Amino acid sequence: MIQISPETQLFIREHSSDNVRTLALQAKKYPDINMPTAITQIAGRQVAAEKIPSWREIEEIWYPKHLSLEQCSSEITARYKARLFQGDSLTDLTGGFGIDCSFLATGFKSATYVERQEELCEIAAHNFPILNLNHINVRNEDGVAYLQTMSPVDCIFLDPARRNEHGGKTVSIADCEPNVAELEDLLLSKASRIMIKLSPMLDLSLALKELKHTQEVHILSVNNECKELLILLGQTSPAEITIHCVNLFTKGTQEEQHFVFTREQEQRSQCTYTDSLGDYLYEPNASLLKAGAFRSIAAAYPVRKLHPNSHLYTSDTFIENFPGRIFRIVNQCSFNKKEVKENLADLKKANVTVRNFPATVAELRKRLHLTEGGDTYLFASTLNNGQKVIIRCEKV
Repeated sequence: MIQISPETQLFIREHSSDNVRTLALQAKKYPDINMPTAITQIAGRQVAAEKIPSWREIEEIWYPKHLSLEQCSSEITARYKARLFQGDSLTDLTGGFGIDCSFLATGFKSATYVERQEELCEIAAHNFPILNLNHINVRNEDGVAYLQTMSPVDCIFLDPARRNEHGGKTVSIADCEPNVAELEDLLLSKASRIMIKLSPMLDLSLALKELKHTQEVHILSVNNECKELLILLGQTSPAEITIHCVNLFTKGTQEEQHFVFTREQEQRSQCTYTDSLGDYLYEPNASLLKAGAFRSIAAAYPVRKLHPNSHLYTSDTFIENFPGRIFRIVNQCSFNKKEVKENLADLKKANVTVRNFPATVAELRKRLHLTEGGDTYLFASTLNNGQKVIIRCEKV
């Protein structure tokens, strides 16, 4: 059982913003403090301040060791998932730290959290009542074993372990633990709706071939960094699977970007390619790039694509609601020394992006003598006529 003495609790409170490495070296100064426990809790609070902001001020919350926190969802993605899933009963077969379960459970009358690690179950059983989630039942069992004998529920959530035996990230469902493709029929015999959270590194086309009852796909990015691939299974298979490309923001006042398409629409969509640039440049957000919605975007917005393999777009007029980053083009030049000197000689630093260009970001920086940062953005790409260009921009 996890026990935190009053002295250790006070120490955690008083040192909540301290550097945990420094504290670890000072352990001998505090003989009455359980330093390993204190460090775990202080480190957890510091991660939670960014990742789970609504828990930040709740001192009674317990946190697990770092690996569990590193792999768990952020509050913003957990809240998004909770918008997709409601009903009477929910079972989370891979409970972990319990962030997804805690937010999903708010949409259900009863919920069951299943986790095979005893320590994580203890933490969940402690935290859920503090969060007023008294309707969650904690079960310290293997998720697959529990699935085989459980009574049917409305919804099941799974977050398979996504690292391979060597610690690398997986790209195939078969490399996940448990293998949800093998469990698909069993899962659908136990619930009418299944949500599977997968790594954004996963090959989407391969996943859709393996999971025959996919109804929807949601690709979640946070601040334009791809974080989660959600696959929703159901009893019926739609003619076309809707793919939701979502970009959520934790900074500023920008509203979430949400673009929906199907892979069949992508094949049918008309796309205009261009040999010349307009006044504005558009870079689709990370979810769109992951989903491959390249033609669909060009059909949905009055933009021209630079090249079939250059996933950048341009227009003569400003399109405010484009789902991605928008730039005003200052000038452009080829890659020859004279033009580079004329157009970029004044630059000392810039944010460099390469899209369909025969040089890496590092090679470009070296050649152009640039450091990272500043308010100037350079895009090295290729136009439809094959011309290689460096496009100098500023953010709109």
